[in-house]
Parts: sequence; C-alpha cells; structure tokens
Amino acid sequence: MPMPRDSGLSAATSGAGPAVASRPLAVLVCALGGEGGGVLSEWLYHAAVRAGFPAQSTSVPGVAQRTGATTYYIEIFPQPAAQLAGRRPVFSLNPVPGALDLLVSSELLETLRQVGQGMSDPQRTRVISSTARALTVAEKMQMGDGRADAAALAATLQAHCHSVELLDLAELARQAGTVISAVLLGAIAASGVLPMAREAYEAAIRHAGKGVDASLRGFALAFDAVAARRAQREAVEAALRLPPAVAPSAPVTSAGSLAATRGELSPVELRRLGRERLTAYQDAAYARLYDDRLARLDRAAGAGAEPSTADASPAGQAIHEAARWLVLWMAFDDIVLVASKKLAASRQQRVHREAAAQAGDVVKVFDHFKPGVPELAALLPDGGAKQLLAWDARRVVHGQEPWSLPLKLGSHTLRGTLALRLLASMKRWRRHGSRFAQEQRQIEAWLEAVERGLREAPSLGLEVARCGRLVKGYGETWTRGQTHLNHILQHLAFGPAPAAERAQAVRAAREAALADDTGRRLDETLQAHGAPARPPREQVVRWFKRRPSAG
Repeated sequence: MPMPRDSGLSAATSGAGPAVASRPLAVLVCALGGEGGGVLSEWLYHAAVRAGFPAQSTSVPGVAQRTGATTYYIEIFPQPAAQLAGRRPVFSLNPVPGALDLLVSSELLETLRQVGQGMSDPQRTRVISSTARALTVAEKMQMGDGRADAAALAATLQAHCHSVELLDLAELARQAGTVISAVLLGAIAASGVLPMAREAYEAAIRHAGKGVDASLRGFALAFDAVAARRAQREAVEAALRLPPAVAPSAPVTSAGSLAATRGELSPVELRRLGRERLTAYQDAAYARLYDDRLARLDRAAGAGAEPSTADASPAGQAIHEAARWLVLWMAFDDIVLVASKKLAASRQQRVHREAAAQAGDVVKVFDHFKPGVPELAALLPDGGAKQLLAWDARRVVHGQEPWSLPLKLGSHTLRGTLALRLLASMKRWRRHGSRFAQEQRQIEAWLEAVERGLREAPSLGLEVARCGRLVKGYGETWTRGQTHLNHILQHLAFGPAPAAERAQAVRAAREAALADDTGRRLDETLQAHGAPARPPREQVVRWFKRRPSAG
C-alpha cells in the first residue's frame, strides 16, 4: 500500500519555479451499487481537468446494482497545471488511511465503515454524508428493531473527523427527481474543499449529456443547503469571535429529527397518527376503539383524560409504549392490506421514480402473490375457517405441501387493477373474519395484562406493554410471536414474586425472544426465572423409502 507522501511533485522535475502546494487533495467517494458513484467520480475528474487542475481517478467496484459498497478515489492537485512550470504531480492509485482530505458517502453506516477502517483523520478529513440508511442484512434479520442508532453513528463521526456535513441527500434527490450522485456533487462543490468553481461542476454535468436538467436541479438543492449551513456557521463563529482553527464542526441532525426517525413521537401526536392509520385501515369506529382502549390504560395509571406531552414516569412510558404497539397490532397484515398498499398512489410514484420513467413512458408492473390457506381462512367466519385449516392440516400430515395459489397480476392492466381493488374493498368483511376475531381476543388479553401491571407497579406495566412488539407479521412469524407472548404473560408477569422481580423477568424473556427466533434463548431465560419452557410443538416427520443402489 502506498505510504503518505511529503510531496506530490515528481522529483525528476522538481527544481526552481513558483511556490506550489505540496500534495494533491485526496477524495474518497463511497456509494452503494446502482447509486451512480462512478458517474460522480467522472464528474469530479472532468470538473478538475476542465478547470485546469491535474487529476486522477480510480475505482474499486463492489456488487453491482444492489447494496454492495463501491469506492472511488480521486486526487486533484490544488494548483493549475499552467502554474507548475512543466512539472507533473505524482498521484496514488489507492487511498491511504488517515490521508484523506474529503470523504463523501451516500449512506450513514457506510460512512462509519470507512471511518472504522481508519480512512479519516481528526485533524484533516472533512466528511460529507447522507443521513439516509439502507439497512444491512444483520439489521433486517433482527426480530425487534435492529437498526443502528443514528445519533450514536453521528457522534462517532464527529469524534473522528475534522468536520462533518450531514444531510438527508436521498430526500433532496427525490425532490429533484434525480439520483443521489448529482446531489453529492452539489454538496462537494459547496464544501469549499476542492479548488474548482461552481461553474466547473455544472459544466461536467452538462458534458455527460444524460438527465442534465434533473441532475442540475439536484446539484443546486444540495449546493444551496450546504452553502446556507456554512454561512450560518460562519456567522455564529464571527459572533462568538472564535478563530477558524477551533470552530466547531457542522451540527449533526437535531435530537428531535433523530427521535422522529426512531418513532419517538409525543403522546398526543402518536395517538393522532394512530387514529388516522386505523381509520384508513378499517373505519372511524375502529379508530374510536383504539381511543377507548387507551382510555382504559389512562384510568389504570391514574392519568388524566388527555395524555401528557412530556410524561417520563414509568406509567407514562407504559401507556406510550402500549399506544405504539397497539396501533400496529390493530392494523395487522392481511391480504386486504397488501392489496391496498399495492394500489397506493405513493407506491405508483415510487415505482416510476425508481424506474427513472420519463413523461410518456409506459411502465408495466407485475405483482406476485402466493396466498395460502391461512390467508384465505382469515376472511371466513370461524366455522368455515376451521374446516379449511383442518383440510390443509390433513394434507400436510399425509406428506403434501401446504396449499397455496401463486398469482401474477399486472397492476398496470385493467384486469390486474380490478382484481386488486376487489381485494382491497373486502376490508368491510374483515370484521366478520376469523383472523379479526382472534386478533381482538389476543389484544384484549394483552391490554388486561398491561392494566393489571399498571395497578400493581408502573414498571411491571411498562415491561408488559413492551411485549406488544413480539406480535408481528403473519404465518409462522405471527404464530411464534403469539405463543411467546402468551407464555410470558402466563408464567412470568403475575405470581407471588415481587413486582420488580417480575418486571425484570418479563424484560429478560422479551429480549431473549427477540434475539433468537428458534426460541432456545427464551426457554433458557424462562427456566432461569423459575418458569417452564415452552411446550414442544408437533412436527410432521416424513419417511422416504431408500432407493436401492444401482449395483
């Protein structure tokens, strides 16, 4: 790996001449597959060359067109070639850890990955990063909220970099109708790290000749946003009369916006959004049921009629957590909801945007469904649902696969749209289905446990309320969550032990259930707290006759 250089000029040509900068400016561009990182590096290279600055660009591609990381390395000598008296800079093909002047990234965790590899230097490296996240496989695999804490990521960046500019560049790209590479270029141009003028960057975009108008819009949005933040920061520094050398880094995303991204809404706002969601999901009466259920918890906790906007007590937290998970549980997933989401105008707009469809383009969208017996039985009354489920269970016992109906619907066609609208219109039948009745029984059992816990001890009510996150999804995931919740409530939440001990046991069991989908850690935790392990489930064993050997 190349070592850091004291001079970026060739020794063979060094000699008398005008004073020049000692080294090139090192820029590392980090993007995800398909985000246009290669285009961004080409824009930077062409902008530098057209402005008369010597430059070089190299790349290390990752997995193309998906979420594989791709890195592009550009070096730009900050003196025009005309002022070097025939001398040529010596460029490196690879970035050197700790020797970067600018680190640019389209995704927050990817930025931290590069910082973790030692690429940034606290005294030298400036960082421009989008706050947008593309969740990793490890984050998605978690049964609970496996997302990395955005506030912690931002704090780590500020501790290991000279200065940081954090913006939601993905949102700016959506506003401009372009890709994030154009927005990143605007942020780079406004940062002032590189010696080119704004016109040189815009000329590089025009030279590419594709999607010029949209790219220039995205460039301008990011340039203006970063320039405004720089001007605001300089004004504050001037007011405080701080020397530039000790000026603070750009402020990270505010605590309020970070809290909003993690669902930390105020109680009043949370309930308002919950009512809106349940009204759209079912009807106004269903939304009133949500309010009635929360009113029961308010009375159990001794709260007033209107929830407090800043209640940090265990009782207030318990009601807030119950409100969060209750609205998600009441708006459970079923085939009707899936059809409604497929027809949503926002979804159609997103598909057209991701396909980069222009005005007049024909976009064909095919939606794949594979409903099984549980999904169909969910819309039938209890009697018909039990018969249908029993029929499918007998098929499985006799060695057959569970019944399903693979469907491919072209939602861009009249036939496909009508089929989806027919499914979406069945939400009025949802109330008469077996799944709806079963969900309401489970919800009531959980809410009664939360009420009982609040009356015993607010800390116990809080932990029981948080158990609502165990129930999610459909099929095997939904069945497993229901089983875990019922077992915890039955054997740990209530008993002769002190309420504080039971609260700790419920919390430990919930965290174990969320950490391991096999249930082994949950069984170990249950037994450690004196509760029985989950009963074994019946499994179909299939026997296959061994085929005789050819000999």
